[in-house]
Amino acid sequence: MLKISELYSGYGKMRVIQGVSLELSKGEILAILGPNGAGKTTLLNSVFGIATIHSGDIYLDGTKITGKKPSEIVKLGVSYSPQLDNVFPNLTVEENLYVGAFIRGRDPKIKEDIENIFELFPEIKRRRHQKAKTLSGGERQMLAVARALMTNPKVLLLDEPTAGLSPKAGITLMRKVREIKETMNIAVLVVEQNVARALEVADKASVLVGGRILREGSAEEFRHIEIEKLFFGK
Repeated sequence: MLKISELYSGYGKMRVIQGVSLELSKGEILAILGPNGAGKTTLLNSVFGIATIHSGDIYLDGTKITGKKPSEIVKLGVSYSPQLDNVFPNLTVEENLYVGAFIRGRDPKIKEDIENIFELFPEIKRRRHQKAKTLSGGERQMLAVARALMTNPKVLLLDEPTAGLSPKAGITLMRKVREIKETMNIAVLVVEQNVARALEVADKASVLVGGRILREGSAEEFRHIEIEKLFFGK
């Protein structure tokens, strides 16, 4: 589904990602773990066409998307929910979802898909006519993920979806991510600072340190490794 091969990327002349390769299959959650400053967000920005690609390739379903604009990448099937500025605060919840479906034009299924999204996220359904700025932190993050799903993606990129949330809200949201994967059969690439929370829902994980993949494997084999050993091999 998504393949990254020997990727070197960053911003301008600065290289952040150093030779990263990974693969993500349909219906699979891959968690990108690592300390602050490891390059996790830059990796997502590279896939979505925001970061500068110095060398290497990115493929979606065998189609090379390296160097394409975000607007083109969305149409090909990749959707992105960034950590910050991920909803339109002065639009209602429902309006945010319609904006998420903008690239679908006059698709008659948009209204039906919105109702399906509300079934998946009943927490925001009851607030559908409220402005996004009135939502709690957890509800706002749910809306951000829901809006990203309105493009009907093949691959969903999530950057720190539980950042700043209470433990209860964070657990609820990550379980929603698992439900999305299971019900929609899409691939999810998630960057998450809370290791335990990410490994609870992920199928596999890659540890990124200093822009390089330090180790990778199934989520199950990582669940019993101390964070210090996981990140720094100590």
